[in-house]
Amino acid sequence: MVRVGVIGCGKIAQVRHLPEYEANSNAQITAVFDMNYDRACEIAKIYGAVAYKTLEELLASDVDAVSVCTANANHAASTIAALRAGKHVLCEKPMAITIDECEQMVAEARAAGKKLMIDQNQRFARAHVRAKELLDAGKIGDVLTFRTTFGHGGPETWSVDPGTGSWFFDPKRAAMGAMADLGVHKTDLIQWLLGQTVVSTTARVTTLDKRDPQGNLVGVDDNAICVYTMSGGAIGSMTASWTYYGPEDNSTVLYGTRGVMRIYDDPAHSIVVDLACGEHETYDVEAIQTNDNQTASGIIDAFVDCLENDTDPAISGESVLAAMRAVFGSIESSKTGTVVNVKQG
Repeated sequence: MVRVGVIGCGKIAQVRHLPEYEANSNAQITAVFDMNYDRACEIAKIYGAVAYKTLEELLASDVDAVSVCTANANHAASTIAALRAGKHVLCEKPMAITIDECEQMVAEARAAGKKLMIDQNQRFARAHVRAKELLDAGKIGDVLTFRTTFGHGGPETWSVDPGTGSWFFDPKRAAMGAMADLGVHKTDLIQWLLGQTVVSTTARVTTLDKRDPQGNLVGVDDNAICVYTMSGGAIGSMTASWTYYGPEDNSTVLYGTRGVMRIYDDPAHSIVVDLACGEHETYDVEAIQTNDNQTASGIIDAFVDCLENDTDPAISGESVLAAMRAVFGSIESSKTGTVVNVKQG
């Protein structure tokens, strides 16, 4: 049985981490911490856990592992403190707010001999898993170009403190906006699907529409549009947006030497493949999660499983470094107006 502590009791903890740990027969939620102690106490009552007033007190308890569900700016500090306290860590995305922090998290996990997993859950979406199998089998040949998109109307309701006054829009606590919320997902996904890393990026990371309660543009980006060149030669676009004021778009389209693959792009089929020879194939796999339709992510079960069986995490901190380097490279590209070469490894 894995004894789990949850650090940060906001929306992501309440809709994913806590209920998914509770549903796992090999996990027990024994500790919670939140800067809002009253909130932590309310959560503790629901799950039969102990609410701690400080992070240090939680880490001194007998928990085996923790989920870090804090605002972005606290991911690294909470993760490193937990690793140094001898706890395994599942950290929410984005991994951290600088590449130095990300690399330090990986180094601390290695030094502590503990597991560090990052919640890049799009790798677990069933259509993405099936698509990777098809790509690896050469279904559409070599991928030449692609477009991958994640856009919705914004995180205004995705917080226990709704509206543009929430931490998502606070540059001190979030550091990044749509890029951190959505862009990290699709950047990690395209690298995983193709088995390639981003080697250069040309990007525009900007704020077009989101405004704070005083009517000023928020201090984080609400749109990011990047052109990625991959290590295997493929070129494509990655778009992350909080200004899709209509249906959510979580699609990826891959153009190969033998045909085209569309993932979560057709409302009727999870995967559509059109081959150059004229063949048309569809694959009906589980629909992807949306903000309004949350289903079990698989992340919690995978984390608990790797602890129970002492195996490597399915999505290790080290495996996410390449995506984070591309993310920070894109931010640099946008600031400088230049093509940025992404140094991987």
